[in-house]
Amino acid sequence: MKNYTITVNGNVYDVTVEEGAGSGAAPVAAAAPAVKAPAAPVKKASAGAGSIKVEAGAAGKVLKINANVGQAVKKGDTVVTIESMKMEIPMVAPSDGTVASIDVAAGDSVEAGTVLATLN
Repeated sequence: MKNYTITVNGNVYDVTVEEGAGSGAAPVAAAAPAVKAPAAPVKKASAGAGSIKVEAGAAGKVLKINANVGQAVKKGDTVVTIESMKMEIPMVAPSDGTVASIDVAAGDSVEAGTVLATLN
């Protein structure tokens, strides 16, 4: 018997394979799902954050933080750049304001709608 760990579509399975006696085929024992590590928690806006949210328009990875806390930004200025489906997508300020918080770091994975930063 041999034990293997197999991943199919993100699901992890532990399987045991028995060598067949002359049949040429190896029957597979029942596969039981393995315990999967929990996903990293998505960062939330801090309590002292501003009232204007800059949210991710698509799921992706934070490529670059373009603004700093305390920096004044105009409507349309890029605050954070995310990478999604091999494209760089600027997440822009929805209105004029001052950056109150940056709620992600470069390299973080984000879902659509995740708060990336807030403005006052």
